[in-house]
Parts: sequence; C-alpha cells; structure tokens
Amino acid sequence: MATLELTTENFKQTIGDNPTVIIDFWASWCAPCRSFAPTFEAASEKHPDVVFAKVNTEEQQELAGAFNIRSIPTLMVFRDQIILYAEAGALPPAAFDQLIDQVKALDMDEVRAEIAKQGDDA
Repeated sequence: MATLELTTENFKQTIGDNPTVIIDFWASWCAPCRSFAPTFEAASEKHPDVVFAKVNTEEQQELAGAFNIRSIPTLMVFRDQIILYAEAGALPPAAFDQLIDQVKALDMDEVRAEIAKQGDDA
C-alpha cells in the first residue's frame, strides 16, 4: 500500500476511519527524512493492515504546529484514535518493524483503562 499524504483537510477522517495510522512528519530539505523514506515505504508494503501517512511540515505548517513538531523526522502512531508513540528521529528498519509489531499487539482496552485511571488521578 502506498503512503497517504495527510493534510488538515483529510487528517481527522484518516485517523477516525482507520484502526492504526503511522505518520511521518518530514520535509524535502531534511536529509534524515529522505534517508528514512525507503524504510517507511518498505514497512507500508509489509503491513497492508496499517495506514502509513506522511505530513510535509513545509506545506502543512498548521498540522505540524497542532502536534508541536519541533524536529523532523518525527514518527507518530495512532491506534483507535489514541496517540501511542510520538518521537523525533528516524528508526532503523528492524526497530521500526518492532515498533509496528508492539503497536499491533497492544490490548487497547487496557490502554483505555490506563488513560482513564490517569485521568482519575489528576
């Protein structure tokens, strides 16, 4: 599956309509972003059940600002509309595959319960 270009117009629908979405915040002038692109694309081919999306931070400054993106590349993983992972820096292929496997293996009922518990503690 090819990667999807995310914009402010299609962001909410993409996150809402898909169980798992992995987003790469990038820019064309960013050398680490360009070197990570083949890893991201290869993972999208291996995991057709996951939506892989890219946000061009130069063209989508409002979206990048909404997520407080300060350095690129930044990876963000949503599952059931919950952010599970948000880290700056490109991952090597093996680490990226491991991250995807961990996200898929999570019990989202447990995640939601933990979030609710944290809310109760506040």
